[in-house]
Amino acid sequence: MPLFSSRTSRRPRIASALDDADLARVLGRLSRRSGGGRAQDVALVSSLLEETGDDWDRRGHRTSVLAEATAGSGIAAAWLAREPQHADALVFHSWARLACGLRDGRLEDAGQVVSQCHRAAELRPEDPLPWVVLLGVARIERYAQHEVNAVWREATGRDRWHREAYLQMLAYLSPEEGGSSAAVLDFVDVVRTRIPANAPCAAVELTAAVRQYQGLVAQGGVRAMTAGQLWDGGQVAAALDQAAALWAKPGFFQHAAAPADLNVLAYALCAAGRAADAHHVFQTLQGMVTPWPWNADGPALQRFEQHQAKAERGRQGGVGGT
Repeated sequence: MPLFSSRTSRRPRIASALDDADLARVLGRLSRRSGGGRAQDVALVSSLLEETGDDWDRRGHRTSVLAEATAGSGIAAAWLAREPQHADALVFHSWARLACGLRDGRLEDAGQVVSQCHRAAELRPEDPLPWVVLLGVARIERYAQHEVNAVWREATGRDRWHREAYLQMLAYLSPEEGGSSAAVLDFVDVVRTRIPANAPCAAVELTAAVRQYQGLVAQGGVRAMTAGQLWDGGQVAAALDQAAALWAKPGFFQHAAAPADLNVLAYALCAAGRAADAHHVFQTLQGMVTPWPWNADGPALQRFEQHQAKAERGRQGGVGGT
């Protein structure tokens, strides 16, 4: 699937499907249904996932987006009731339950979700997605570190650079979820030199930096006033420089969630006072907005548009802006 095939400027909009046109069509059809269409809804979801084959990266993207979009609709339960021994149905139902659990801060019947994931892994041993869902379960249930490490090895053993696996582990280690800043730094230090520059999980280091920056800003006071210094030197600055130089190049990223990672890059450049450097990234995105990281201090679309306009002014003025 081509990434950002047109340079035509488009109005910013939340794009959960990102540039996946097939996924966007399914989401659109699901949103236009009004009850009484469970069988048709299940068919739409199951067909799309079946067509994805063993592209684990895109399968993860499609499964997560569809599960989150339909978590409260009953589609996942209807599919599982119809095909209780179908690996996709088990994973989809588990991911929908996980989406609700992450939203509510608690997981209803975690044991059942875990059992479904293990059954899906038995039915399709090569699939990393049941193990990725289990990493999400570990976040809510606060598994011990050695238990999480075991799940992590299962997930990445099947798809070494699976983006969602890295993001789930990063969240588990974060201080916001019971981990620590030191644990995040240790994780980033370990994986930094191993991850190829264009891997699906390449944004894990910059994602960690953005979360750290937002945490400092949220504390207010002196920490908020000096948060921008995070981008001024050391490994964080080097990671931002490398991302700015490579990520928006045509064809550099091929993974399904590349536009989400470019949203992170655009935000980081603006936070670092490098609005002019962010201009090319905004152009590449063509108005595709992800809620995070823009929604940290206001409506995502509004904040995206404000920073995009600042980037345009910075380019015209030849300065980074602040």
